[in-house]
Amino acid sequence: MKKTLFSLGVFSMLLALSCSKKADFDYYYYSEEDTKTLEKYLKLPERPFPYTVELPQHLSSIGLFPRPSEFNKATLGRVLFYDKNLSKDGTVSCASCHKQEIAFSDDVAYSRGVYDRSTSRNSFALGSVANFSAYYGTDLNGSSAIRFFWDNRAETAADQSRGSLTNHLEMDMTMEQVVAAVTNQPYYEPLFKKAYGHFNVTEDIVLESIANFVNAMGSFNSKFDENANGNYPTYSGNAFVFTPFNGFSASEKRGMELYNANCASCHSGNMGRPVLNYANNGLDLSTEADQGVGAISGISYEMGTFKVPTLRNVALSAPYMHDGRFETLEEVIDHYSTGIKAHPNLSLDLKNSNGTPKQLNLTAQQKADMISFLHTLTDNEILQAEAFSDPFKH
Repeated sequence: MKKTLFSLGVFSMLLALSCSKKADFDYYYYSEEDTKTLEKYLKLPERPFPYTVELPQHLSSIGLFPRPSEFNKATLGRVLFYDKNLSKDGTVSCASCHKQEIAFSDDVAYSRGVYDRSTSRNSFALGSVANFSAYYGTDLNGSSAIRFFWDNRAETAADQSRGSLTNHLEMDMTMEQVVAAVTNQPYYEPLFKKAYGHFNVTEDIVLESIANFVNAMGSFNSKFDENANGNYPTYSGNAFVFTPFNGFSASEKRGMELYNANCASCHSGNMGRPVLNYANNGLDLSTEADQGVGAISGISYEMGTFKVPTLRNVALSAPYMHDGRFETLEEVIDHYSTGIKAHPNLSLDLKNSNGTPKQLNLTAQQKADMISFLHTLTDNEILQAEAFSDPFKH
């Protein structure tokens, strides 16, 4: 009997120790030592965010499917995205020009890079995209995928990151210097070990990690999405038809009708993938100063053309256009109402049958309605999501 009680006691003690060790294992996703290192510099959750993306029905029904991000790599990519140590003067990160609170855009026409240098184009609003992995990047979506930068020169998110890290106006690093900077920061070793099982920093690993973070980004929780998803809309071309959008005001509905009639053929009516990859929208009669896509391709009819963005969170991402020339949505609407110039490569969607610019000639009420509709594209969740916020302690 005593032997039995002794055995039970030993068993209970071993079980308790086992549970205790299991509890410690569960609590410390990172080792206890690594946790202390991370907590010294970063505000990370005990376990990484899942970085899963589930697009609403109205987007998945048209064939948009996000690719899964590896959450440990995306966590590492989040830190890299916000790390100013990856710039030559230690003052600029990717997030410096892509601010979360304004849809990962910048609020100036030209962002400031290292040594206060001015960039050459307006920072693209990352929050304008439903989800990068669903239709951006030739590595994920083939040759027809949307590419990165205003001139579409980068085929993948990794290419885009390399371009910004090494641009002398932005972060002005070589990739060798980036690798050295990452290697020298103590908080990266725990993140690398979880993401890759080692701390052998390479250019490819750095870029892959940033790409995992960027490809997990997406904006699809706006008033527009709520109404589109609830009504299971049908489509005619790129526009919604026979869809009540009962949550919209009368002005927002009128604005959507105007948008579908005049803008959806380029920017998309479902706010998923844009219809055109690039176009000229008549900002100038000539564009010798910046030839956009044409400067990369050398093709004459692409001179002066630029990426056609989707317009999610557009009310937050001023100033507008590739050169940030318009400070307000009102100025943008005025351009399409009466200001389109007869550039030689003006988009066919902006031409009359005789080749002249197709000015919309909107009334004051129509302009107000259009702007009301554009405000329905604001997604407050992406602006506040901790998974995409600055992880550094300041």
